[in-house]
Amino acid sequence: MLDSSKVQYPPLQLIQTWVWMMIESGNPELQDKGRNNLISAFGSLAKANEYLSEQVKK
Repeated sequence: MLDSSKVQYPPLQLIQTWVWMMIESGNPELQDKGRNNLISAFGSLAKANEYLSEQVKK
């Protein structure tokens, strides 16, 4: 049985792709899509950044 109390985030590689889209793609449409995907998955860019920082520490 899945533990519904633990939040499930997308795979780290997918999150990294969204960050790349937002920061390095140079394409405004891709930048918006990456930003929107991160906000949809985490609720805010700050929470996405927090999660990525925790993953780097592991």
